[in-house]
Amino acid sequence: MMITKVKICGITNYDDAAAAMDMGADLLGFNFCRKSPRYIKPELAAQIIRKLPAFIDVSGVFVNSSLDELREIAALCQLDWVQLHGDENTEFCRWLSYDSAKTMKALRIKTAEDLQQVNGYSTDAILLDAFDPKRYGGTGATFDWNIIGHIGRRIFLAGGINPGNAAKALELGVYGIDVCSGVEAEPGKKDHKKMKALFDSIRHLRA
Repeated sequence: MMITKVKICGITNYDDAAAAMDMGADLLGFNFCRKSPRYIKPELAAQIIRKLPAFIDVSGVFVNSSLDELREIAALCQLDWVQLHGDENTEFCRWLSYDSAKTMKALRIKTAEDLQQVNGYSTDAILLDAFDPKRYGGTGATFDWNIIGHIGRRIFLAGGINPGNAAKALELGVYGIDVCSGVEAEPGKKDHKKMKALFDSIRHLRA
């Protein structure tokens, strides 16, 4: 049976990274979008990442970055995953398929029809997030998970996942969940009690 991966995103400091890792996170996400309240300078992210063990995957979140900037940061931080959270088109994603980091395209979902976008991207994974007309993610909002059904791709589920609904998210059978605001004390700072409560709530589903 596949064990759903847990990605803790919006990491800005080593203490939060280490705590998430110790509690059972599989991936840690670093946000390189300058307009985000969770933005971290690539140089600082690289310092944190160098302290992490090799078994933890690290992901970089990008919003409409140029190909050159993205590749420069991916190399500096030795990213395992590149998460495209903006308006990147299929051609942009294809260019990245030649790089060593795996690619994840985020799609903002409101209705079942929006899921048809999944087939247009040949990325290593798809991240399904709640639709917001003004923001590219990190809203803390959910969408109707009942519309997902079976998708023959690696699917990460994001948007409003917290200790109260994380188990329900895992029971959907997705490849991974992406958690950010649901375990924060404030944007960019994790609440370790909330994070522990989340991992405790799903431990029986990851044994």
